[in-house]
Amino acid sequence: MTATPDLDVLIIGAGITGIGVACQLERNLPNKSYAILESREQLGGTWDLFRYPGIRSDVDMYTFGYSFRPWRDEQPIAGGEAIRKYLSETVQQYGVAEKIRYGYRVESVDWSSKDLVWTVHATATGSGEPITLTARWLFSATGYFRYDRGYTPDFPGIENFKGRVVHPQHWPEDLDYSGKRVVVIGSGATAVTLLPSMAEDAAKVTMLQRSPTYIVPTPRKDPVAVLLGKRLSPDRVYAILRRKSILTQEAVWKLSKRYPQRVRGWILKAVTKQLPDGYDVDKHFTPNYKPWDQRLCVVPGGDLFKAIRNGSADVITDQIKTFNETGVLLESVEQLEADIVVTATGLELLAFGGINISADGEPVDPADTVTYRGMMLSGVPNFIFSFPYPHVALTLRVEVVAEYFRRLLEQMDRRGYQSCVPVNRDPNLETHPFGDYTSNYVLRSQNLFPKSGDNAPWAFEINLRKDKKTLETTPLEDGTLSFSSSASRA
Repeated sequence: MTATPDLDVLIIGAGITGIGVACQLERNLPNKSYAILESREQLGGTWDLFRYPGIRSDVDMYTFGYSFRPWRDEQPIAGGEAIRKYLSETVQQYGVAEKIRYGYRVESVDWSSKDLVWTVHATATGSGEPITLTARWLFSATGYFRYDRGYTPDFPGIENFKGRVVHPQHWPEDLDYSGKRVVVIGSGATAVTLLPSMAEDAAKVTMLQRSPTYIVPTPRKDPVAVLLGKRLSPDRVYAILRRKSILTQEAVWKLSKRYPQRVRGWILKAVTKQLPDGYDVDKHFTPNYKPWDQRLCVVPGGDLFKAIRNGSADVITDQIKTFNETGVLLESVEQLEADIVVTATGLELLAFGGINISADGEPVDPADTVTYRGMMLSGVPNFIFSFPYPHVALTLRVEVVAEYFRRLLEQMDRRGYQSCVPVNRDPNLETHPFGDYTSNYVLRSQNLFPKSGDNAPWAFEINLRKDKKTLETTPLEDGTLSFSSSASRA
């Protein structure tokens, strides 16, 4: 006999991934019991944590939103408040809201081979009170970075700076930058977003970067959305825009890999048109890597370039020599005076929220495992997750995984199975770091994450259409997944 768990599925995390999976369970498997444990007091995950000025999605909401709940706004790039509102309305519409238990941090999970269930130990973040749950399946929707701190390099002399130092991940509500001189250190999506937003009120905002990032100006409103909205129903418009966006993202990715110099030229030509005559585009906006070796940064309405043109913001490409009392001394010996320094220097990654995973009391180190189809861990039963494709919205991967999960649960019910575990039977399987990610914040933490294999089903397919087709058509009982039931164990 196997134990009867409290839940069929426990989802860890109420961000865009956890909410998406929960909605799919409600829509397609209403007979399954589930709950979401969320360590914060609000839903949204990243979109509740990050509150810095101008925070917005870095991909369009036609693909970042869910396929089953259309994004109605003509502006495809959405701000943080709009995304939180979208998620709040989604959990209400699909009956997920009452299944979320806020303020509980999962500390450890242990699989029992005897009972074929997970025992989950969590702590109430306010009182410290421990709770214990059991679940047949765990879906890790914890994201992939640390929520308690961001990454800040060890800047020489920073202790001497008399102004204020802020990391975007923990933006203080009382920060008044009106009329202040601000230096934003970094060149990624966060810095690119902060610059034009802060420039509206600050005396001057300078983006200080070691090296440039590819930045792509885009329209604030999608002209196709505006045109179609006059002729078709909202649902039909959304379906077309979503398909268009997927095809565009995949086309840019493929072109970048096949013709990197040509794509590089297109991007730099667009950037040059946005900047004043004679601006040093080569120095400040021409990266030393190929397009899509790292994520592209989009700027809706070219707001970054507008701030540069009107003189409220500028970009400096240089190295920091040291901080001093009044600002930053650069390697070029130029002094950047600052009242506030924002360290938009990236994230610290964390595998599965730092949860201690064990099986029958034996610790499981994710770094010692290999991913099965990029969503399960070798040797770990009834544990599933969703890591994003590198070049399209993470929600697209979430929905592919959720659909596979549905098929898997339905087949296990038909066959009377209680557990499912990927088993690596190839002692010569070659492995490599998970995914095709080259950003510095990823490379710093690759040793914490599971590996990928060099062939199916251990390789992570990053092509959306191929991955979707494979997961929809490949037999679930493929010789790699090992299933167990109470009857078979007896």
